[in-house]
Amino acid sequence: MSDSVKKFHEDLENLVVNHQENMSKNKELYNITIDNPSENMMWYSDTTFPEQKDKYVQAVKERFEQRSQTGIRKYNTTLERDDLNLQDWLLHLQEELMDATLYIERLKEEVGS
Repeated sequence: MSDSVKKFHEDLENLVVNHQENMSKNKELYNITIDNPSENMMWYSDTTFPEQKDKYVQAVKERFEQRSQTGIRKYNTTLERDDLNLQDWLLHLQEELMDATLYIERLKEEVGS
């Protein structure tokens, strides 16, 4: 084994050992949960964090659900189907990306005019 490869392996081993040592030293920090609080931490039972929802994420989730239902109605199946192999899935993806590229080209022309 060359010296540079040996050095690489030594450095990698030292990195792993140092990480394990740091994890052991900081084990208490990694094990703190609400169910298992540290004695040095204070938990406030009256603190509540209202659930926040991002309107854009919600809109995208709704569009995904609509798109799924459209596909189920159109093709009478879901993506859980098992009649396609890896090559078939890759071909579907390629065709979708080709369509997307055409849409981009069309929009670029519209924006440019």
